[in-house]
Amino acid sequence: MKIDSINSKILKCLQQNARLSNAEIGRQVGISSPAVSERIKKMEDWGIIEGYKTIVSPFEIGYQLKAIITLRAFMGKLKPFLDKVKTYDEVINCYRITGDENIVMEVVLKNQKHLETFIDQLISYGETKTQIVLSRVVKQKEVIPI
Repeated sequence: MKIDSINSKILKCLQQNARLSNAEIGRQVGISSPAVSERIKKMEDWGIIEGYKTIVSPFEIGYQLKAIITLRAFMGKLKPFLDKVKTYDEVINCYRITGDENIVMEVVLKNQKHLETFIDQLISYGETKTQIVLSRVVKQKEVIPI
């Protein structure tokens, strides 16, 4: 599917506020609401728009720690870990990376004891390094430059 200037404008509107009505998007990009709806549906069908989500503040619902944990998997443990990591509720982002470590995870935890328990689950898969997040410098960006 071609991303023309109108589709690009629609995507920018949705990235800024996915709750905008099709009528409001149409006003902003200069086409009718049904045309916006049709274009959005096509972009969803083509996989350009992957979904919509609500972002919840972990701190407001009781999580007091955020940490970045890297894992250097033991020989033969990477594939089992890749399956297991999907089951951990604490993991909000996980990436397979290049370099000395194989995995980097962003996790949220209720407290220091929760962190200790979580790390204890990881050490059977490999060597971990943990950094506690003090503050966010750049707000999470879900906006892809178009």
